[in-house]
Amino acid sequence: MGLYNSSLGLQGSFSLTPAPTKTLFAGNYLTFDNATGGGTFAKQFLPDVYEQEVERYGNRSVSSFLRMVGAEEPSQSDQIIWSEQGRLHLAYKGVAFNSNAATEKTINITGHSIRLYQTVVISTGILSEKAIVTGIAPDSITVQPYKNTNFSVILPATHSTTAVLNVFVYGSEWGKGSDIPSTYGSVEAGFQQFSNSPIILRDQYSISGSDASQIGWVEVTTENGASGYLWYLKSEHEARLRFEDYLEMSLMEGELSSSNATTAFNTATSSAFSLKGTQGMFSAIETRGNVYQNFASGESTLSNAGANRSSLEDFDEILKNLDKQGAIEENMLFLNRSMSLNFDNMLAAVTVNAVGGTSYGVFDNAEDMALNLGFSGFRRGSYDFYKTDWKYLNDAGARGLSGDITGVLVPAGTSTVYDQSLGKNIKRPFLHVRYRSSEADDRKMKSWITGSVGGASNSTLDKMQVNFLSERCLIVQGANNFVLFKAATQTA
Repeated sequence: MGLYNSSLGLQGSFSLTPAPTKTLFAGNYLTFDNATGGGTFAKQFLPDVYEQEVERYGNRSVSSFLRMVGAEEPSQSDQIIWSEQGRLHLAYKGVAFNSNAATEKTINITGHSIRLYQTVVISTGILSEKAIVTGIAPDSITVQPYKNTNFSVILPATHSTTAVLNVFVYGSEWGKGSDIPSTYGSVEAGFQQFSNSPIILRDQYSISGSDASQIGWVEVTTENGASGYLWYLKSEHEARLRFEDYLEMSLMEGELSSSNATTAFNTATSSAFSLKGTQGMFSAIETRGNVYQNFASGESTLSNAGANRSSLEDFDEILKNLDKQGAIEENMLFLNRSMSLNFDNMLAAVTVNAVGGTSYGVFDNAEDMALNLGFSGFRRGSYDFYKTDWKYLNDAGARGLSGDITGVLVPAGTSTVYDQSLGKNIKRPFLHVRYRSSEADDRKMKSWITGSVGGASNSTLDKMQVNFLSERCLIVQGANNFVLFKAATQTA
């Protein structure tokens, strides 16, 4: 049937598809194809309206790392303090002779603990000389070589005061009937004390009463696996997911505040508050751990090996460095896509017998459990490694935007540390979260509704406000066993 509108001068043949519900959609209206109202209808047939949301980004949540490798424990203080053991043996790196004497030489070592008549190894890389300590000063030691009359074997005379030395103690030698002098002293057990402070994270979602009364259903499948229809609270649901991601991202990226950025002004309370910050995992590893740059690029920053290095040689260099640290047998690798492919190529380039199998011990020796969690394992040297992709490093809304960090190696298991609050040694995971909690208030993850909409009636505000709050920090113990992988240095 043809229709004609004499006032507009429009005619045509079309049919109408009624809306399935009594709801006004954008497609319920017949519109003109220009602002003046002339011409023909833009669409002869009304379009179908999809009520289902298109998931073009898939699962957008990036949290999962701490859930897989860490634990969560309550804390009641503004500061968490722990102590980590120092090395058992005395060793000093990057020192130098301060004279060109032929036999005895003085080595400058600030604040050393070396004592009289101890025997030491002095090296300049692959060349070394054994010597005995014949004199002690607060910031230096005097040594005399054992095997040779001078140190020219390892140090030519023209470079004796500029060469970089490494020194470690391997024993001592005393004469018959000798006595230890009263000034000999003792070596106190070395330890390092670390601390971190929780930060308060907050967020809010609000919607006015008028908007809340306008029904708008959207069919969704959410990041936590739920599916169905959501009303206006869809945005609240995503605000909650985003806040949960922030809880983890803040503990990854956190930085301690410097002295020139310590306060800020809160306009809501008209008061200032301090910005103390918190040390996240990346900062802790860069400060106290190991950083490997340019993996599988032919160059590295852990040695002067130069170019033309294979990925396996790079990885073996990391293993040699782990031998110098705690030598934790089982480790987990969380990598971005490019680094994961580098590891796949590295393993594909060698035979299975060369790399060795893996016991999957950290997963109760169940390979299926490891695979279900997205891990694949391999063994190299005396270490087991479990590799998986880390979405946070790939996501374009997170570290995938910059790409400067390509992965992290995290030791599995627990470490023994001295807890200052308990006053005893305890075992805890290398990586764990401390959140503020007491009998009066649990601040692990709080949410509450204020306003006068959505069931709340505690305010005159014609809104529903959903509030989120958490107070937490990350404890990175034994950071010397962690490795942070970074991309090649970028130039402007």
